[in-house]
Amino acid sequence: MSHCKILKALPIALIFSVMIILSACGNGNGYYSQTGSDIEVTGSIDDTTLVIYTTFSSEFTAPIIELFEERYNIIVELHQDSTASTLARLRSEEQNPQADVMWGGRMYDVAPDMDLFQDFVTEHEMHLVPGHENIEGALTRFVTNAGLLIINTDLLGDIEIRGYECLLNPALYGQIAMVYPSASSLSFSHLVNQLYAMGRGHPHNGWIFVTQFITNMGGIILTNSEAVHTGVSNGDFIVGLTYEDAFLPYAEANPHVKIVYMNEGVVPDATVVGIVNGAINLEGAEAFISFVTSYEVQAFIQANLNRRSVRWDVATTGVPVANREINWIPADIEYVLWNMHFWTERFWSLWMLHN
Repeated sequence: MSHCKILKALPIALIFSVMIILSACGNGNGYYSQTGSDIEVTGSIDDTTLVIYTTFSSEFTAPIIELFEERYNIIVELHQDSTASTLARLRSEEQNPQADVMWGGRMYDVAPDMDLFQDFVTEHEMHLVPGHENIEGALTRFVTNAGLLIINTDLLGDIEIRGYECLLNPALYGQIAMVYPSASSLSFSHLVNQLYAMGRGHPHNGWIFVTQFITNMGGIILTNSEAVHTGVSNGDFIVGLTYEDAFLPYAEANPHVKIVYMNEGVVPDATVVGIVNGAINLEGAEAFISFVTSYEVQAFIQANLNRRSVRWDVATTGVPVANREINWIPADIEYVLWNMHFWTERFWSLWMLHN
């Protein structure tokens, strides 16, 4: 029997000292590149307004915007809405842009409208975790979300779970909690992850595993992510497929539910930021993207705002394991988007065939 290590979810730590670091670095105005301890001032955007459309809540954006405004002596005009509504608004304003930046939205949701954004690659790209690079030119990965397995250790017994392959164990028949990929973006991301990880980088080869996985689910599938969390926590299932940002807020209240990052690999589920085509305050937009991907801001976000940094060099604080401890594997975004409908339909067909 293989040895499967279960990683414990740590409490979310608060590092207030990062605020001090942020306010101390730089010289007030101008944006910079971070190279070790050196700050290079590359411009000035004093006394201007930056219009940002965001999908993040005010609780998340407020401390970051406050720091940005103070650092660059700039006023931020923030408009919050859902990803779909924000993209629709940008499309309607395409001939007369009203926003400079779109901040938020999962890569899979924003990428189909990539023509709304202009190319910009931040100087921090070299520090990003593999699989998070802005290879398209227009969408910078801002924070990321790791897929994982949650496990009820009260029910686990001597069953070992260290990744997807372990989910084919007959002892887990009917004990796996997952949502229909067509009903949940997080569940679809797990399907993508399964295809790439179990297909060894070739998603068409991953369907052999998916078919076996569906069979071992025992005809049980859920309709929302919350049912995965409560089902595993309450003992209705031994293991569930979910994501960090969905489960971690509940981790401390469920000490008997542990976390495993799939050893076969984790495909990033990143949230992005991009400059709107025709941005009026282009200099401010570029400065903002460089600011939010800098080491200082990324460390602050991970420590205080319950989001995983996209940078290799940010410490573990605030997440169960550091980026360097996860086996990140890339996915071809264009290929995934092209096949999204086909993959969800194929999953459904296999489900109906085997259940």
